[in-house]
Amino acid sequence: MAFVLAESLRFHVQRLPSGAGPDGGDRPVVVFLHGLVVDNLSSFYCPLAVPVARAGHEVVLYDLRGHGRSERPVAGYDSRTAVRDLFALLGALDLGRRPVHLVGNSYGGTLALHAALARPDLVAGLTLLEPPLGGAWVENMVDTLSAAALSLEDSPVPAELLTLRLRKAAHLTAIADDLLNRTTLIDDIAGSRTFTPADYARLHCPVLVVCGEHSELVPGARELARHAARVSLRILPGLGHDVLKENSGALREAVLAHLDATAVPAAPVAAARPRVGALVP
Repeated sequence: MAFVLAESLRFHVQRLPSGAGPDGGDRPVVVFLHGLVVDNLSSFYCPLAVPVARAGHEVVLYDLRGHGRSERPVAGYDSRTAVRDLFALLGALDLGRRPVHLVGNSYGGTLALHAALARPDLVAGLTLLEPPLGGAWVENMVDTLSAAALSLEDSPVPAELLTLRLRKAAHLTAIADDLLNRTTLIDDIAGSRTFTPADYARLHCPVLVVCGEHSELVPGARELARHAARVSLRILPGLGHDVLKENSGALREAVLAHLDATAVPAAPVAAARPRVGALVP
């Protein structure tokens, strides 16, 4: 485990070296972005991150601001700040001069798309797993998070879980309570800007979108595929929203095939931004 200082915050980061030796060294680094509140980098580790590293890609996983073991400030949970966190973190890891491939799950997919639109020079490709993209997702997400916040406020559940020696569940519940009731996360999500067809038309990197057949997010994925130039849409039959947990085998095959098909050498960025952040003990 390592902590990296970026944007004046400590981020929990894991790096996996390429399993292909020197031949994999000039491929884009694959960076994983997890979902909201109870999610963290561990959700990717076994299903995708280790297989991707073994297939020849250097991998970076990190807990988003306020999540997992990363520092939890009161504010800064909007997508613009999250994208700034991402590129500052890559700079701190000396990865700011090469385009990366972003893999985002759920809200992490939304952030990955924002990052590609903000810095197309630094994003070589996207893999979006169940990304919430449609216009209604902000309202639905805020309703869901607000209901969860009310249920957790002054709740005895974390203490009861500890009594039952369910430490992991108690820890995740406590993090969710902090994020939802003691930060600006819900308000920041409520202020999110939704994507437009013009946004999608500006995407020029290769994109894979994976959704479950029964997911309510499929229409948004189809809208992205209609307007962006290089999108492959993969619908996994019989599944709902959580494709990362429900069928990691089929998902792993789709992601590895996409990475292989788009793994051109990552040329250095000509005018890289200055390095921000540093490793901290």
